[in-house]
Amino acid sequence: MCGIAGIVAFNNTGQSSFSTIQKAVSCLEKRGPDNEGIFTDDHVVLAHRRLSVIDTSDAASQPFTDDSGRYVIVFNGEFFNYQEHRNKLLTEGVKFKSESDTEVLLQLYIRHKERCLDFVNGFFAFCIYDKTEKSVFIARDRMGIKPLLYYQDDDRLCFASEMKALLPMGIPKEIDSESLHQYLQFNYIPEPWSIYSQVKKLQPGHFIIAQPGKPQRFSEIKYYEIVRRENEKKGDYETAQKELRKLLDDAVEKRLISDVPLGCFLSGGIDSSIITALAASKVKELNTFSIGYKDEPFFDETHFALEVAKMHQTKHHVFKLTNDELFENLDEILDYVDEPFADSAMIPGYIVSKYTRKQVTVALSGDGADEMFAGYQKHKAEWMVRNNFLLKPAVRLLAALMPGSKGSREGAMQNKIRQLHRMADGVKLSPAERYIRWCSMMDEAEVAKLFGKADKHICEKRKQFLSADIDGKSLNDVLLSDMKLVLRGDMLRKVDMMSMANSLEVRTPFLDYRVVDFAFSLPEYFKITSAMQKRILKETFKAELPELIFQRGKKGFEVPLLKWFQTHLKSKIENVWLNDKFIREQGMFNPDGIAALKNQLFQKPEGETEARIWALIVFQNWWLKYHSKK
Repeated sequence: MCGIAGIVAFNNTGQSSFSTIQKAVSCLEKRGPDNEGIFTDDHVVLAHRRLSVIDTSDAASQPFTDDSGRYVIVFNGEFFNYQEHRNKLLTEGVKFKSESDTEVLLQLYIRHKERCLDFVNGFFAFCIYDKTEKSVFIARDRMGIKPLLYYQDDDRLCFASEMKALLPMGIPKEIDSESLHQYLQFNYIPEPWSIYSQVKKLQPGHFIIAQPGKPQRFSEIKYYEIVRRENEKKGDYETAQKELRKLLDDAVEKRLISDVPLGCFLSGGIDSSIITALAASKVKELNTFSIGYKDEPFFDETHFALEVAKMHQTKHHVFKLTNDELFENLDEILDYVDEPFADSAMIPGYIVSKYTRKQVTVALSGDGADEMFAGYQKHKAEWMVRNNFLLKPAVRLLAALMPGSKGSREGAMQNKIRQLHRMADGVKLSPAERYIRWCSMMDEAEVAKLFGKADKHICEKRKQFLSADIDGKSLNDVLLSDMKLVLRGDMLRKVDMMSMANSLEVRTPFLDYRVVDFAFSLPEYFKITSAMQKRILKETFKAELPELIFQRGKKGFEVPLLKWFQTHLKSKIENVWLNDKFIREQGMFNPDGIAALKNQLFQKPEGETEARIWALIVFQNWWLKYHSKK
């Protein structure tokens, strides 16, 4: 796992920015603490920060050049099936100078050009430069596990693994108003957009072809997309279970390849427990890692994880944290955020990555299963809406009978009231509108209050893009949409950012493209019924997991934001981040809307108040770091 950056010059003006590459790649040090390399010629500059995982020798250092000197690659990611292709290339007479997956990928490109992507099972963002043809090839993995941002104008193409590495290249920092609106709506910025209007995220399953000196030759091309094929499989549930087991077992096995210490995140939930069970059958004394909460016993699930660890005889590590310890890491986390992102689960994610990194360099996770197999509460709610016509009036009546408060995240009963009101808001909408609403922390009217103007048409095209797969026929439409919106924009972004902040590589077996393709060939009822969510997962791996795991509910963990806002952070909220004078001078938000939200926070928080305040805090902290002239 690494960090990459580069500049492709279209003219002399573009070449003049090559001097910025050293500062740019230095920003990626945490992604790659083991080594740094830069390649430069008259047309291209490529830079690499290395986290050594496969072939840790100097022979595998990057930028990597083939023996002919014609091709240069910078590669961030892992190519899990590289050995089988290496062996085949050896029979064809290829001589390798390293044991790395990077060199195998480069040799496949030399022979097959962009078709090399068909052979790669892994996660990645990479760039290959052909000195002879003066062409640049940049690609991102099928699911978007590894990030790649880019900026292009008439003079140059700039790209990097993180926004903070693009900024030293002198890119325009024009805040995109639609992205800001969507950030406040979702608490993250959906791909392919970024906070800056002229910076885009290379879409998953896409590649870029560019040519130095010829900006008109720039193009972004799709090579893969997830396709729903549930109509192709009819009813053979037992066969589907066997196929799922086979695919997932192989996906885990491929992700155990490493020349450095490796382990598994083990939360005690279904997904991480399945990955742990499969990995433990192949690795003796597998390291597993859980995070617990001393001050929040309701959310502490380490006893579930311990049962799984005992069953599979793993070497288990538990990190029990207090709320104060969570808070003590807050400044480090906010400082690492280089584009507004406000999923508060990044706080425990950062800490578990920090502790895990002290033991291993690579960790497997269960990410992706909820999106594919209907694991979220909103999936159950959507299924109920579509399958029970009596639900709509019943939910509306119950919501009307509830107290005036819309509930909050503070306490089990208040949280139930909050969820009921969200459901009542959603049942009266169309499936596409409901999908966007249930993915949101704020509806459009609430976002508009923070800007002081109601523009019903802002983000309209983006909303249509994000809900384009919703057809109301099968819940697979919601699951596919979640793969494109929630997984890419929120879950994978959070894991990549917080793990890389600690130089930890996280691998996601559920997102092996073969598993994903198979999951979207399954009918809805294989995944969700009136009695069970993630049905095929639970029933396929039931024998490998303790019975206790199947009796638990899905809790997650609520970071005690409200407590912090009303105590430790109150002064900074009032005097810095959301200070009225600062808000007016900044000229981005409606002072009255911000004041009303602050008043609600300190007087009577309800609904998603703390999540909205947190989103504003993260944005303001980011803005002060990257935009303040002070």
